[in-house]
Amino acid sequence: MKNLFSIEGKVALVTGGSRGIGEMIARGYVMNGAKTYISSRKAEACQQLAAELSEHGTCIALPADLASTEGRETLVAALREREEKLHVLVNNAGANWAEPIAQYPEGGWDKVQSLNLKAPFFLTRDLLPQLQAAGSTADPARVINIASIDGLHVPGLETYAYSSSKAGLLHLTRVLARRLAADHINVNAVAPGPFESKMMAETLRTFGDAIRESCPLGRIGEPEDMAGVAIYLASRASAYVTGAYIPVDGGIATTV
Repeated sequence: MKNLFSIEGKVALVTGGSRGIGEMIARGYVMNGAKTYISSRKAEACQQLAAELSEHGTCIALPADLASTEGRETLVAALREREEKLHVLVNNAGANWAEPIAQYPEGGWDKVQSLNLKAPFFLTRDLLPQLQAAGSTADPARVINIASIDGLHVPGLETYAYSSSKAGLLHLTRVLARRLAADHINVNAVAPGPFESKMMAETLRTFGDAIRESCPLGRIGEPEDMAGVAIYLASRASAYVTGAYIPVDGGIATTV
């Protein structure tokens, strides 16, 4: 019972790990003893954060653009060169696109769906050997998909591709959980509400006060809130949890 929430010594990969929610998760993992790889499209930002976090543990940058097949293959090859086992895969990289329905572009739809829904599936598929090698009955390997409360309720903004891709990711989580259980791989999802991030920056500038007032807990998320859930889902404490999603939103999606 003593070390239920320990992730020390585990190997983790966090996509979209150089900023926002990905950075919160990566920082929490490194600070708690996991060897953490971070990937993002912007190589410089990825390497800078890895250098900073390496002062507190082990963090390695593997830059890649997961919007393309080539980028995904580059990331997979780079990880395979370094690790035989992957205990935790966090599919966090994502994009958004907001535009009135009459002008909503097909290119924007495809970009968001490709990164938010297609990439997590194929990255999980491509890293199955490393996940299978890490998992056991007592402590399975983990896939953690970062969705959104916009996949649980209807958002007020015209983010058609984003909300539908996140709803799809929640269902994909359940499908993969059933399929991969026999391989000792648990698949769960986190549905964040409002957190400080580049994606949320403009929304918080414009509607921040209203968002805080509408939240039952009266605030937006802090880095520790996201790190705590991600650590739980990566630790022995959640070994019997799969196919689930956890809203981390102060109660917005479930009580408002």
